[in-house]
Amino acid sequence: MTTPRLARRLKTPDAVVVGLGAMIGAGVFASFAPAARAAGGLLLVALGVAAVVAYCNATSSARLAVLYPESGGTYVYGRRRLGDFWGYLAGWGFVVGKTASCAAMALTVGAYALPGHQRVIAVLAVAAVTVLNLFGVQKSALATRVIVGVVLLVLAAVVAACLLGRSGPHELAATGGGWGVLQAAGLLFFAFAGYARIATLGEEVADPARTIPRAIPLALGITLLVYLAVAVAALAALGPGRLAASTAPLADAVTAAGAGWLPPAVRAGAAIAALGSLLALVLGVSRTTLAMARDRHLPGFLAAVHPARRIPHRAEVAVGVAVILLVTFLDLRGAIGFSSFGVLVYYAIANAAALTLRRDEGAPPRVVPVAGLVGCLLLAATLPATSVLAGLALFAIGALLWLARRAARPTGS
Repeated sequence: MTTPRLARRLKTPDAVVVGLGAMIGAGVFASFAPAARAAGGLLLVALGVAAVVAYCNATSSARLAVLYPESGGTYVYGRRRLGDFWGYLAGWGFVVGKTASCAAMALTVGAYALPGHQRVIAVLAVAAVTVLNLFGVQKSALATRVIVGVVLLVLAAVVAACLLGRSGPHELAATGGGWGVLQAAGLLFFAFAGYARIATLGEEVADPARTIPRAIPLALGITLLVYLAVAVAALAALGPGRLAASTAPLADAVTAAGAGWLPPAVRAGAAIAALGSLLALVLGVSRTTLAMARDRHLPGFLAAVHPARRIPHRAEVAVGVAVILLVTFLDLRGAIGFSSFGVLVYYAIANAAALTLRRDEGAPPRVVPVAGLVGCLLLAATLPATSVLAGLALFAIGALLWLARRAARPTGS
């Protein structure tokens, strides 16, 4: 019996928008402050390091996605190129870690949109995103297009206000040192990580051999330009010292630049950006859930594809319910360091898989996956010890479950 497949409806503009929606999220409104605390005046250097690692990961993912245009992303690549265990480990880390990220992002929407009632808003946001996704990936892409447009307008206003407004001279001393730059790059890297959403949705991309290699670098390039402009603007308005001390860096930056009317728009933009990230996260987690269910690493009923809409409707509902339960009972905004660790392991496996590609399979220059693999491991090492330990525990649990399932499998099956 042929496994039902998802419909290929995403063209290049749609794929680019999905990538932008995943990358230009709430993190851009908050990530520059902790990065500045680590790197000081070398913030732009840290941004460059993060961009290089992201480029290597994106290139490896794009080459693999062309060869395996299926739902699941690195879960599929790891299984096909490195073996079942490594693919499973990537999928396990992604599904568990990113489900927690979904809950954190939903709570972020609530915190920005209606402080004091963030759980109610978070539940409503998850429910709305889940229902939207059930109408098909094209509807999700259209909603993402609107969200990205609004967020880019807000960020453009922030950049213009900071660069054209009043700002005094700031000392850009090279504080932070090499380790500080790597720490900051690790923090900023996660703001780039959404480009993998395009590869994760590979089964729904029209003409993947042409669309994916175009969409991933284009989305990454646009995001880098946006982040560079925002970083320069924030440094111009606040300087590294005040930027590092800020809890709302972009709002403080526009205030310092004399645009006191703009912070409410910045807050609204952050809520909308968080909603866009939540939408992209749920899309990615549900597609990886579908892929793992097809291989019985997750319950098989989650592999169902809607006969008319050609979407993984059961996986999407399951992810939505899981996230709603998490936001109802837990506050994961400050406790998802293991998710960051999981993202780096995920991309490390993608780069390792790309190293096995032959030239006739579209192998990238060897230096690209090598640099991506080393970069991921290096940035993982810069994470706080609690994040590393939590991440290692997450993958240890996943490995034990894989071993238990393998031991329980009948001989010869």
